[in-house]
Amino acid sequence: MIQPTPAPFTVPNHSAELAGTRPRPLLIAGAHGTLGRAFQQIAAIRGLETVALSRAKLNIADPASVERALERYQPWAVVNAAGYVRVDDAETDYAHCYRENTTGPAILAAACARLQVPLLTFSSDLVFDGQQTTPYLETDAPRPLNVYGISKQLAEREVLTDYPHALIVRTSAFFGPWDEYNFVHQVLQAARAGQPFEAASDVVISPTYVPDLVNTALDLLLDEESGIWHLANSGSCTWAEFACQIARMAGFDPSFIVARPSVDFPWLATRPLYSALGSVHGSLLPSIESGLERYLAEVATSVTTGTNEIVAAAS
Repeated sequence: MIQPTPAPFTVPNHSAELAGTRPRPLLIAGAHGTLGRAFQQIAAIRGLETVALSRAKLNIADPASVERALERYQPWAVVNAAGYVRVDDAETDYAHCYRENTTGPAILAAACARLQVPLLTFSSDLVFDGQQTTPYLETDAPRPLNVYGISKQLAEREVLTDYPHALIVRTSAFFGPWDEYNFVHQVLQAARAGQPFEAASDVVISPTYVPDLVNTALDLLLDEESGIWHLANSGSCTWAEFACQIARMAGFDPSFIVARPSVDFPWLATRPLYSALGSVHGSLLPSIESGLERYLAEVATSVTTGTNEIVAAAS
């Protein structure tokens, strides 16, 4: 079960409203994606009012749409959880990818800068080329290998040019308990069906539990941090090792996991063979094992209660 962060969640003083009026909300772009949904659920636990908008109501690549949303909702901060996420499709759909991942965040950053509204947006471990053998830090130079990674690197540069006080969080291979579009769910689905599951044996990543990611990102936003930060659960493993760990922790014999080299997969986009993330700020998130344990507990609770919502109350 997801537990709320113990520290009280308060909106920064610079955005406080007059006594007796409704507080200004946290505006979330990308309401229906994994991150957008997670921000809504965790913000509710932490007592933070939000307005979450889908692309139909807030198209971050349209300056007029951005201006309308900011004027209407007067948010104390903006979270950009929107974006193009199909890494392989981006190789041929690059115009769409750049519009959503580069142009959109830049437009949002420029608008937030004019109004001095704090902005949190997300980047990826795929901005790196995988030549290192130790976790990448915020100070390491990006060298993306694919269109998706390039779109994220360009977004980082343009966002910080337009708004140096923006907060950019790079993360990796995230998985959460409130949707089925993640690697952990796929492994468990194969285990329950008694089907083999193929996973790359030579691609090292830092799996990241979405509630940990969102809680810490919100903390950084409240603390008025800026620049690029790496947020991933501590530790690293290959996709195949992660699959075996998932199976064992869920009570399955991991023999159904088939470890194969990445060249055996029909990926259009080149992946870095090593993209584990570390941080110059130290270890900010719990271990991968901790995140996976809580994922499994939350999914079990959701199945028992028949809900896909967080089963927890704000304290």
